[in-house]
Amino acid sequence: MELAKYFKSIIDEDQSAIVICNLTHEIIYMNPAAIVRYKKRGGEALVGQSLLDCHNSQSVEKIKKVVSWFEESVEHNRIYTHYNKKENRDVYMVALRDEDKTLIGYYERHIYRDRETAKKYDFLA
Repeated sequence: MELAKYFKSIIDEDQSAIVICNLTHEIIYMNPAAIVRYKKRGGEALVGQSLLDCHNSQSVEKIKKVVSWFEESVEHNRIYTHYNKKENRDVYMVALRDEDKTLIGYYERHIYRDRETAKKYDFLA
């Protein structure tokens, strides 16, 4: 069974923006929510570009420091980076590892704190 299509489907259906980068900080994939969120910065055209070009020098330094921390141990896989008050969300950087636990990249994870407003099992939504 090819699991990649299942994992891609999960990422594509996530309502949070997901931007996946390799270890050279190249954006290798953006889910549909990320393409919409970063439309003003280029949207889908950002794929293939350096994530570091989208950040100021302080953020670039922090991104590199986190990736170095991910490389130090297979136990280092997720770190809280900040809280966005305007959108009521926590932001994390998450390590991506292959089946041998070798670091292959990273992504940013957004977790919104707002309570769901949809009705449970509302098939008409």
